[in-house]
Amino acid sequence: MRFQGKLLQWDDERGFGFVQPNGGGPRAFVHISSFTKPSKRPAIGDVIIYEHVEDPNKGLRAINVRLLTGARRGATKKHMTSSPFGSTFVAAFCVILAVSVLLQFLPLAVLYIYLTASVLAFLVYALDKSSARRGRWRTPESHLHLLSLVGGWPGAYYAQKRLRHKSSKVAFKRVFWATVLCNVALFVWLFSDQGRSLLTAFVG
Repeated sequence: MRFQGKLLQWDDERGFGFVQPNGGGPRAFVHISSFTKPSKRPAIGDVIIYEHVEDPNKGLRAINVRLLTGARRGATKKHMTSSPFGSTFVAAFCVILAVSVLLQFLPLAVLYIYLTASVLAFLVYALDKSSARRGRWRTPESHLHLLSLVGGWPGAYYAQKRLRHKSSKVAFKRVFWATVLCNVALFVWLFSDQGRSLLTAFVG
């Protein structure tokens, strides 16, 4: 027998939550591995269709779960109405970085560092999202933030927007933007006499 219900709880980091069937009744445990090829990450308020079985450890467990497209309440709308400030900021920084290297205010090595770290950050985000969907080992958030701190934040931001991964977790986004500000402060410092001296010592 198939049921329709709403996700009352969802832990995106651990990939599980609980669903309450429409019309009342006992809630059921839901794991990300039980979804049939979800088109987007589940979130609190999503409506799902599912069957359930009795689990000796967790009580009722939802299986053969299908996420109803367009049924998310609030989360999708939040993505659609998000401020364009982030994208503008990332684009402006990339232009400034490229121009600074082109005009030889900064060595080419700085561009390589940002490019390499950004590509690596995007790949790690993609792997982490894949692991979350399959209920496998997750990449610690501290590792994701470290990649942003060392210069991979443009790639991390693009991964959040493109993959819709970590983009709705407020606590994570706050730390992410803190790492961005720290990295940008370091970038600005590279134009100072001390910063230029450090770059000369490292890249000649």
